Parts: sequence; C-alpha cells; structure tokens
Amino acid sequence: MLAKRKTTEAKKTLKEKTPAQSLSSREVARVFDACVQRGNAALQPVAAEVRRLVKKVVHVSRESINPWGIPSFDFHGPFCILMVGKNHVTFGFTRGTSLTDAGGLLEGTGKNLRHVKVKEIAQARDPNLRQLILQATALNRKTPLTPSMRVKQAI
Repeated sequence: MLAKRKTTEAKKTLKEKTPAQSLSSREVARVFDACVQRGNAALQPVAAEVRRLVKKVVHVSRESINPWGIPSFDFHGPFCILMVGKNHVTFGFTRGTSLTDAGGLLEGTGKNLRHVKVKEIAQARDPNLRQLILQATALNRKTPLTPSMRVKQAI
C-alpha cells in the first residue's frame, strides 16, 4: 500500500511539471524509485544492481525521467533507460544500434534503441554490460545529443 501511494505521489509530481520545467534532484530520485517499485518486487534488487552499475561506471551521469515517465541516465544527453517489468528488467540504450555488442547481449529491432533483458543480479555484473555502458557514454561524449533530443527533466 505504501509503495502504491509513493508511486501515485511521484506520478503527480511528474505530471505537475511542464516539459520546460526541471525537476529537482530529490523529485527525480523519488519518481525514479517509484517507477522501479511499480514492477515485479522480485526484480527490484536486479534493478538496484543495474542502477548501481551505471552510477559506478559513469559516476558523473545523472538520473532523469524522460518525457514518457521512464527512468533514464543522462551524460551529454540520455544514454540508457531502466524499466522493471513482470519477468525482467529492461536496460535499454538510446543509441544501441551504434554500439558494438561483443557479448551478444543486445536485443531489439527499432531504429536506434536496443535493450538487454536482465533477469538476475549476476547478469548485471557481466563485463560485457559494463562495456556497453562505457561505449554509450563515449558515444554521447563524442557526439552529444542536440538540445531537442535531450530530456527536459534531467537533474
């Protein structure tokens, strides 16, 4: 019940802001947490491990909420997203088609986005996943996203 109330409050915070307004770091963290808590409770430790990995690998990245309410990480623009589903955590790369996937982790058929389905904490510790994160941030550093492509609610 408490998690549902937090999720509702976080959604309200997100809806109250217009695209041009920025959320405070506290509001972003609250919405980010609420989005993670909406998914399968058994997968929350997996999501937490992926989140820790991103923060460890790219300590200068910022958590953000994209315009569709999806938790994402930003470094010269958004470079990855995190969603907790029923059976796995979807860890997506916004420019995934430009990444070299030596470990064969990436899935998807979209124009740019590719994702990894993370079902266990051990998968979040895969060195190939770490390499994808490093590649994504290097790509954003080399070719930053234009302002129109950036997330308006980034902290």
